[in-house]
Amino acid sequence: MDLGIAGRWALVCAASKGLGKGCAQALVSEGVNVVITARGADALNATAAELRALNGGEVRAVVGDITTPAGRAAALAACPQMDILVNNAGGPPPGDFRDWDREAWIKALDANMLTPIELMKATVDAMAARGYGRVVNITSGAVKAPIDVLGLSNGARSGLTGFVAGLARSDIAAHGVTINGLLPGPFDTDRLRVATQGAAAKSGQAFDAIWARRVQGIPARRVGNAAEFGAFCAFLCSVHAGYLTGQNILLDGGGYPGTF
Repeated sequence: MDLGIAGRWALVCAASKGLGKGCAQALVSEGVNVVITARGADALNATAAELRALNGGEVRAVVGDITTPAGRAAALAACPQMDILVNNAGGPPPGDFRDWDREAWIKALDANMLTPIELMKATVDAMAARGYGRVVNITSGAVKAPIDVLGLSNGARSGLTGFVAGLARSDIAAHGVTINGLLPGPFDTDRLRVATQGAAAKSGQAFDAIWARRVQGIPARRVGNAAEFGAFCAFLCSVHAGYLTGQNILLDGGGYPGTF
C-alpha cells in the first residue's frame, strides 16, 4: 500500500532508539523527510546513519532535550515544513506516590504532557492552513489500564489524552489535521529490559524467568517489536487515515481484557 506521504516532512521525538526509532524508520522508508531528535549524540547520530542507508527521505538529526524550550526550538527550526509530528518522550520512573514531591510531578508533566502540547501549539495551525497534518502521540497502555507503580506516567499521559480529546475535535479537524494516540503495551525496548532486570534483581530470579512470565501474560505470547509499532504509526500518518482522529489505539498483543 502506498501511504501517500512521500516528500512530506516529519519530526519524530526521542527517535534514537526504541519506539521512536521504529516510527522514524517506517516514515523514512515511505519517502518522508524526517527530523529526529534525542539527548544522546552518539546514539542519535548512529540512528541517523542507519536511516540514511534506507535511501528513503532526507534525515536530519538534532541533538537536544525536547522537554526544554531550547530543545523544541532547535528541532522545529530543522524542519522546514511540519506535516507530521510524532510526540514521544521517556516515561517517568515508577514508585510510590508518597515519595513524589512537587518537583517530580512537574518533571513528569513537562515531559509527558506539556511538551507534546507545546509542539502541537507550534505546528497544528500551519498544518491546517496547508490542509494536511498528522499528529501521533506515543503515550502508554497505562492510559487505558493504569499501573499502580506508574502513577506519574498515569497522571501526565492521561492529562495529555484528555487535552487531545478536545483539540482533535476542534476546527482543525475540518482542515485535514488528525491527532491520535498510540498506546504501547509491552514492547522489546531498553526501558522494558531495564525494568525486567530490576524485577529480577529484586526477586532474586533470573531475567529469563521474569521475561517468560511476562510473555505468558500476553495473549499473543510475545512482546511487540519497534518495527511493527512504527508501521502502525506510519499508517496513522498516511492519506488513508484522514477520517480517524481523537482516538487512542492500544497495541498490546491483546493484553487489555476489557470490551471497550
